[in-house]
Amino acid sequence: MVGIVFRVVAFAAFFVAVSLSAAPAQDRRQSQPGQFDFYVLALSWSPSFCEATTERGRQAPRDQCGERPYSFVVHGLWPQYEKGFPEYCQVPAPRLDRTIVSMMLDQMPSPRLVFNQWDKHGTCSGLSPRAYFETIRKARATVKIPEQYLELKEPLTVTPDEVEEAFVKSNPGLPRAAISVTCDSKRLHEVRICVSKEFGFRDCAELERRACRRDKLVMPPTRGGA
Repeated sequence: MVGIVFRVVAFAAFFVAVSLSAAPAQDRRQSQPGQFDFYVLALSWSPSFCEATTERGRQAPRDQCGERPYSFVVHGLWPQYEKGFPEYCQVPAPRLDRTIVSMMLDQMPSPRLVFNQWDKHGTCSGLSPRAYFETIRKARATVKIPEQYLELKEPLTVTPDEVEEAFVKSNPGLPRAAISVTCDSKRLHEVRICVSKEFGFRDCAELERRACRRDKLVMPPTRGGA
């Protein structure tokens, strides 16, 4: 009986050890506002979001998926560690002034998106709400969208490499190791670009591990297209 108990305890200890070793290392600064290494600027292909939302049987938000022909919009600016990232660093988060929300709708065309990004990521920046969203604007201003994606009139089939290369060619100094593409089962979802706190492009190897692995992706056209 003692032998059985010993084997059960030993197996449980082994299981816990394996689980801990498989889990991603937690940065010692976890959830400390302002304590991070760089940002990820996430640019969402808005037509993909709208199309996917409708396919799931949900009502697409009218502010983003109405008549205005949005192409790439800002999903967020996310503080990152070299490995992992913080989130929800202040719960409850300081409330946003409605004037800040309104100010951001040209870049992030959904009030809900603005609120969610502040709660999850902005609170980890160590900045005030106004300073955080001004930082988003500055980061977005460093990235030029390739001309061929500005007013897409027809569905476009692309590869992740083609999209990355288009951004690299349009943005001098942007290395391939600083950019990755994400996708759903068939559509391009986002382009994610790593920038320093001073808004310079920088490598981020961990981003590539979460990148799209599909050979071909569709970019649905902007509103008013086919």
